[in-house]
This record gives sequence, C-alpha cells and structure tokens, in this order.
Amino acid sequence: MTGRIVAGYTATAAGADAVTLGARLAAASGAQLDIVLVLPSDERSVITPSDAGYDRLLREQAATWLSEAAALLGDKVTHRTHVRYAESFAEGLLAYADEIAASHIVIGAANGGTRGRHRLGTVAAELLHTSDVPVVLAPEGARELPVSLGVTRVTAAIGTRPGADALLDEAVSLTAATHSALRLVSLVSVDLPTSVNTGVIRIAGAAHAVDVLAQARDGLPEGIVAEAVTAEGESIEDAVTHLDWQLGEIAVVGSSRLAQPRRLFLGSTAAKMLHELAVPMIVVPRTRAQEGARR
Repeated sequence: MTGRIVAGYTATAAGADAVTLGARLAAASGAQLDIVLVLPSDERSVITPSDAGYDRLLREQAATWLSEAAALLGDKVTHRTHVRYAESFAEGLLAYADEIAASHIVIGAANGGTRGRHRLGTVAAELLHTSDVPVVLAPEGARELPVSLGVTRVTAAIGTRPGADALLDEAVSLTAATHSALRLVSLVSVDLPTSVNTGVIRIAGAAHAVDVLAQARDGLPEGIVAEAVTAEGESIEDAVTHLDWQLGEIAVVGSSRLAQPRRLFLGSTAAKMLHELAVPMIVVPRTRAQEGARR
C-alpha cells in the first residue's frame, strides 16, 4: 500500500482524529501523509468579502491551521500540507486524491459524536456516495491513540455479494503493508431472512466462514496470520458488539451492491456495523479490484 494517503483536515477535534489516524496508517505502511485543508472556491464564496486583503487573511489562517496539524505529528511520519479550493470539502479531497493517485482518504466523525464511535456528517455522506478511492472513517477520539500504535489487525466483513473480491483484495493489501494480522468475519448467520430456520443459519454461517478462508488462503502473502470467524448474535449490531476488537484494529467493509461502478455507497450491513464499531472503518468501492484500481 506504500504511496500517499489523504487526510481531510479542519481545525476541529474531528480534523485531529483524521490526521492522527492517517498518520497511523502512513507510518505502518511506509506511505506519505498529505494533510489537506479545503477552502471555498470563488464560485461559492458569495457570503464572504472578495477583496485581496480578506483572501490573504484566509490563506494565512489556513497556513496556521495546517501548521498546527503538522505539529501533531512532528517527525513521526513523512507528511506534507496543502490548501485546496473547491465548492465542497468532499469535492476538494476527492479531486486531490485522484490527482496524486492516493490509496485512501481519511476523514473524522461529525461534531457531536460519542467518544470512540462514528457519526457521519455531510462530508462523509458526500464522499461515501461519490468516491472511487477507499474512504477511512475515523471514530471520535482517534486523535488520542499514538501514531506508533500502527495497525494491529485488519478485520474484513466478507460476504458473497458483488464487491467481495475487491474487499478481500483491499484487506489483504492493507494487512501486508502494515504487517498486521488478518481476520475474516462472516456475518451471513445474522444477515439472512428471519424466516430461515435457525439450524440452517448456523450451518450456513459455519460453512461460509470455512469457504471464505479457503478461498482467501491462496491469495494470502507469506507471513500473514489469518483466521475466519462466524459472527453470532440476534442482529448485525449485536454480532458486532460480541466480537473482540483490538485497540489498533481497523475494519474493512465493501460498498453497497447498488453503488455505481467504482463508487462508494454504504450498504445496510455496513451502516449497522458502523453504529457499534469503536474502531476505524474503511469502505471500499465494489469494483476496485476488478478494474485494477489499486493505487
């Protein structure tokens, strides 16, 4: 995964969460972190003065904010700061990520989120509907974890729906790049119609987990520790809470089968997981692997 990672920064706690998590990923994988602050473009700045003095003041303020972001990292990871102009924060991040062929875009939770949990704001919602780059969602409080923590384990919620290959490809790549362990979680036993017999559900879930591991084993790089687990619970949310989660773990999920090719759209299963997850989540475009889009 060595390359460049984009962290969307605002002078808020969420911005610090994104930068710190981005630094963890960059440090663990040997990537460069690009800290990006997006300012409104001229076309949208109808509520602000258009004189040169104001523009200079805004640029100076942006430079100060980015210096504060960089100060969070010191010399812990290779990083650069950038100011971009766009009609929306998400548009600016995505345009820059495409320009530099970034591997990931990292953003923080919306204001008002519970510590250690995710809360999607307008930026996340826009990115999750338009991005062709995996989006990393940092939970509130991610800034409090040390950059040196890196990534201890990658957990992929593997299914049989379209996009599963792209998801597994991303999980394996991230695991190899960060020298972490890999866990494959089957949610089929709690993601089947309620009309299905419980005995059938247990059998299907166990068989699915074994099948997933068997299919993945051939593609696993040497040295990667992999396990397959069948999640159990009354619901997706319940199953997620019953799984053990490590402090430095990252969850990887696929985008909805309804998403447009090479675009993200958070499906119902991933959305339910997000409500209970206390670790970062990476959402992967469903056709990323098939189209050779790995950066």
